[in-house]
Amino acid sequence: MTDTMTQPIEVSAPPRAPRRSPLRAYLPLVGIAVLAVFLLVIAPAALSSFRLNNLGKYCCYAIAAVGIGLAWGRGGMLVLGQGLFFGIGAYAMGMHLKLEAAGPDAVPDFMMNFGSGVLPAWWEPFRSGPFTILAIVVIPAVVAGVLGLAVFKRRIKGAYFAILSQALTVAFAALLVSQIKYTGGQTGLNSLSTFFGYNLYDPVNKQMIYFIAAGLLVVMLLVTFQLYRSRFGELLVATRDAEERVRFLGYDPANIKVVAFVIAAVMASIGGAMFVPMAGLINPREVSALASIMLIAGVALGGRASLLGPAIGALAVGYGRTSLSESFPDQWTYFLGGLFIVVILFIPNGLTSVIPKAWRALASTQRTRTKVGEAA
Repeated sequence: MTDTMTQPIEVSAPPRAPRRSPLRAYLPLVGIAVLAVFLLVIAPAALSSFRLNNLGKYCCYAIAAVGIGLAWGRGGMLVLGQGLFFGIGAYAMGMHLKLEAAGPDAVPDFMMNFGSGVLPAWWEPFRSGPFTILAIVVIPAVVAGVLGLAVFKRRIKGAYFAILSQALTVAFAALLVSQIKYTGGQTGLNSLSTFFGYNLYDPVNKQMIYFIAAGLLVVMLLVTFQLYRSRFGELLVATRDAEERVRFLGYDPANIKVVAFVIAAVMASIGGAMFVPMAGLINPREVSALASIMLIAGVALGGRASLLGPAIGALAVGYGRTSLSESFPDQWTYFLGGLFIVVILFIPNGLTSVIPKAWRALASTQRTRTKVGEAA
């Protein structure tokens, strides 16, 4: 009788997970390179000055959208109030350009019409270009940091955070309208003629500003790509999916969220700052709750979970608003709304999710044909 206890037990090896190509992790860089070629080479050669300037505005929206993709797509924070930070950067830049247009020691025209004709003390530092650039980065970072610590340390999230962020944007827009003697009111800051000494009416300078905006978009995408691959990016996704486990491992999820929120705020502020010389003005309509919702809609349209999705979605929404409003002045909002409904119903992960699905379907079909051919 054979002793089964002494027989060796054969243990089958666990199935191996499919190996991912190391090059696949760098595919987003290929996408960034393609977008950079389109924005920096093809578009300037193919588009008129007017269309190129419009594309520059869309790039400004896309810069803010990249930050939303980081905070919402990777961090799970539905930031409905990015118009606040877009407006901070825009008005900081607008104040500098308004003072530059007025001339040395002069006062902006609306202060002469609606105010006392005396420049407020807090306007004075914005005569300096370096101070303005610093303010565009520091002020939104401080505001987002204070707000984020106050909210996330109290574990406020989800719909409550989204409503709070949008409420702050509404309050900011209302403040801009009410303080007409300091902000220009409903008309905002307009009649801007120069950009750090360069004439805004010169087509060459307009193109230079476009290249700056498009270049900044590419830089923001590269920064975000690196953040996604870093330890911080992994912690941000873990915080989104399993916040309590992250806390159990010794990390404070609130701090991780605050960092992502601050980065998104700075990106929105930079986008707003570059929007001003492209548009030649800034007013409360551009920083309202509706403007914030359009940014979110662009991110959702492109695909919030992907790197390029938010930027592509923002560019698409900007182009759609312009082209549809030109062809259908009264009905364009219905077409745009219908597009969003179709995408949400049939492509919930955004337009950028279509390409990987099509690629996998094509690869699967090719493998099936190969097996059939070998069997035959």
